[in-house]
Amino acid sequence: MASLCLNSLLPLPPSHPQKLLEPSSSLLSTSSSNEVALKPIVINGDPPTFVSAPSRRIIAVGDLHGDLSKARDALQIAGVLSSDGKDQWVGEDTVVVQVGDILDRGEDEIAILSLLRLLDEQAKANGGAVFQVNGNHETMNVEGDFRYVDTRAFDECIDFLDYLEDYAQDYDKAFKNWIFESKQFKEDRKSSLTYWDQWNIVKRQKGVIARSVLFRPGGRLACELSRHGVILRVNNWVFCHGGLLPHHVAYGVERINREVSTWMKSSSEDEDSPEMPFIATRGYDSVVWSRLYSRETSDLNEYQIEQASKILRDSLEAVGAKAMVVGHTPQLSGVNCEYGCGIWRVDVGMSSGVLDSRPEVLEIRGDKARVIRSNRDTLHELQVADYI
Repeated sequence: MASLCLNSLLPLPPSHPQKLLEPSSSLLSTSSSNEVALKPIVINGDPPTFVSAPSRRIIAVGDLHGDLSKARDALQIAGVLSSDGKDQWVGEDTVVVQVGDILDRGEDEIAILSLLRLLDEQAKANGGAVFQVNGNHETMNVEGDFRYVDTRAFDECIDFLDYLEDYAQDYDKAFKNWIFESKQFKEDRKSSLTYWDQWNIVKRQKGVIARSVLFRPGGRLACELSRHGVILRVNNWVFCHGGLLPHHVAYGVERINREVSTWMKSSSEDEDSPEMPFIATRGYDSVVWSRLYSRETSDLNEYQIEQASKILRDSLEAVGAKAMVVGHTPQLSGVNCEYGCGIWRVDVGMSSGVLDSRPEVLEIRGDKARVIRSNRDTLHELQVADYI
């Protein structure tokens, strides 16, 4: 079986490691008749930047763009989400990494964020974890760029703010429960719709205001996004939305994550509020916008391919990784790899607001990687593709 071979894990950079979880006695593996406890996940950086997750199965999930149904499908084919509608973690000690662009183009953005937070708590109790990296649509919304927001997503923001009032501003509790409550809010909203609502300018303005309150720097959901970086290395794999380049690593991976996080959670009304970190969030060669590794090689000439391959090798060497996983650019052929499988592209445009394609995820086990695909109509029938 073809596989992507990786070398042994390089040492984590000096930082203040945070032990995520001491596995319980039930999380034991047997080798040569000797019981060996599964080593805990250790996180370096705030937000998480370098993660040591020994012996863990890793799942990479691409862009979700507000489609809760497809998000659930992707997590279910990955074997980490229950299929009984109760949204329970069943992935044991698996580590999930979602590579950004949860926002825009769909109606259930906050519900997806809530689901991932809920699953992260459940995963940690079982020796696993759920990580996210922010994409360009997350940074755009914090910046106040709402060009790609679905009209129904504005409505979700209104509903969520009303919901917070019901919880007497107990944000944390409300946020984690939103995945269970959002459906009823949506049904109530649809049942009260009238023909004239589509031209209701006041309602539209209310939605924009609600979204601004939640996503502006220092807002509730901006602070939620600030818990995640734009670059994450788990073992020998580095995850980001657009692409990591050598000058990003030279600037400092932890520094980039810290600056983006600080910008997101600092109130824009403060006189000394930080500016948007350009190197991570703006420009064709920023971390969340780069498409260097995502272009079809069939559209490139030999020189362009050689240059992209060299930049990728230099970036991986600089960050201490052997392969990179990115989203951002929908892949019409599904999840795939290029440049000797040094880069994996996992955005398949699964959201109904993008390509409405069937969900696919990347599974990583040690030195092997494979794609798990669902049959569009029968999710329990899985197709698995392996790449060199």
